[in-house]
Amino acid sequence: MRVLVVDDEELMAAAIAEGLRQESFAVDVAHDGARVPAELADGGHDVLILGLPRAQGDEVCRRVVAAGTGVRVLMLTVFVAETDRLAALAAGADDCLGKPFVFAELVARVRALGPRLVGTGATTGHGSP
Repeated sequence: MRVLVVDDEELMAAAIAEGLRQESFAVDVAHDGARVPAELADGGHDVLILGLPRAQGDEVCRRVVAAGTGVRVLMLTVFVAETDRLAALAAGADDCLGKPFVFAELVARVRALGPRLVGTGATTGHGSP
């Protein structure tokens, strides 16, 4: 499964990417929401993890959904109030996880958002059985 991690905190993005790579995900990283359309242009990403400030993250999420990329969006947010999580979902996010988070939960949520083989429940990457 291929994941794009977008977080303005470079150390956070690097840590998430390294952890996901250790879990056998293919991971690309960006630190600026403006780069997201170019990063997603090849259509190869399954999941987008957005860890940008709320207004910017919501806008990037809306653009990704409107573009019809089919990529699933997991928002990471320091805002953990119910209204903040609801705003992320209203922007089109498929899931929302508050910072700080337990890494194992992030991995489980990414796996849950990824592609599935029909009838087997197994996950797969693009073009692989």
